[in-house]
Amino acid sequence: MKNTLPRVVITGLGCITPIGNDVDAYWNALLKGTSGAGLITRFDASQHKTKFACEVKGYNPENFFDRKEARKLDLYTQFGLVAATQAMEDSGLNTETLDKFKAGVIWASGIGGITTFEDECNSFVKGNYIPRFSPFFIPKMIADMCAGQISIKYGFCGPNFATVSACASSSHAISDAFNMIRLGKADVMITGGSEASVCAAGVGGFNSMQALSTRNDDFLTASRPFDKDRDGFVIGEGGAGLVLENYEHAKARGAKIYAEIVGCGLTADAHHITAPHPDGLGAMMAMKYALEEGGVNLSEVDHINTHGTSTPIGDIAEPKAIVSLFGDHAKNISINSTKSMTGHLLGAAGAVEAIATVLAVKNDIVPPTINHFTDDPNVPDLDYTFGTAKHRTVNVALSNTFGFGGHNACMAIKKYNE
Repeated sequence: MKNTLPRVVITGLGCITPIGNDVDAYWNALLKGTSGAGLITRFDASQHKTKFACEVKGYNPENFFDRKEARKLDLYTQFGLVAATQAMEDSGLNTETLDKFKAGVIWASGIGGITTFEDECNSFVKGNYIPRFSPFFIPKMIADMCAGQISIKYGFCGPNFATVSACASSSHAISDAFNMIRLGKADVMITGGSEASVCAAGVGGFNSMQALSTRNDDFLTASRPFDKDRDGFVIGEGGAGLVLENYEHAKARGAKIYAEIVGCGLTADAHHITAPHPDGLGAMMAMKYALEEGGVNLSEVDHINTHGTSTPIGDIAEPKAIVSLFGDHAKNISINSTKSMTGHLLGAAGAVEAIATVLAVKNDIVPPTINHFTDDPNVPDLDYTFGTAKHRTVNVALSNTFGFGGHNACMAIKKYNE
């Protein structure tokens, strides 16, 4: 039976990342193979096992918020508002003529205001445990607040909530926004995610799990997806936003259209709290479902932006899943990991990587996977776009995101055709 649900197109993009504070800067840095890693400046990391991260650079909150307002917003919310504002401006939407109850916001964060939580608890302890907490402690910390702040800014009264699924959070946000439009509950959705976890608790917590790279003497090349000597991911920060729109709504206003989302696949590994299924079963099914929903044949997929975190197990499981699903066609797919450049933005990763995937489809260029030095015999032999960007036709691409807890999300993005 023919799918009669509305088409969903992408009409606005915005981001603030470790390698660029807007979409053009981010995209150009990806194509150049720029590493966003550097020594941590947000706190004294001298006693931590990992002393580097992929921080946003040159960010001054007073360029975006007045000083009083900035004090009420955790950094993750600031990043989210910056990215969402860029996306809205890029979309060209006139908020005065929109039906505000058919415009919504679904925004993700894997952790939310962890820096606010850390600061408030430190103050509590230093104050001899006298409970003098800021009245903004809870509103700054909670993971749904960015979605609320964006809706307040634009007066969007439609569906409004946050998704939390660890590193798959913003992919789930985009999937939910996609479905809100397809089900007729909204015409326009601002969606994406933001994260600001480069703090003592964030880095220390991931260090204790042995999840982070400790390549302090060579941090620029520490994020090494699919490399034999990878030793963990590099934590990042930032945010990314997309404006999704009902195709007919976008067409009626003459909107610029980047690409079309045609399917989203969501699964669970039901295997382990942090480790993926060793054969990538959940990842494989997420890709399969995304393509089935979009009516896309396996042979039509040209590019996959992988989760590719630079972790020992994950970087084997995901390529196994690709081979299991695509068979011989897997070798024809240009695969990459943009985390080799941005680091891992946790709950914002899916949105940041969705933008990279959208632009790969629009521009027929696949950004590279950098920092590859030694082949791993345990990683299937595929085209990982090592070293330099690849110019090729990209009609259909997948963007994969997986989170602690076994959460898997895949988006199928297609070149826009009327």
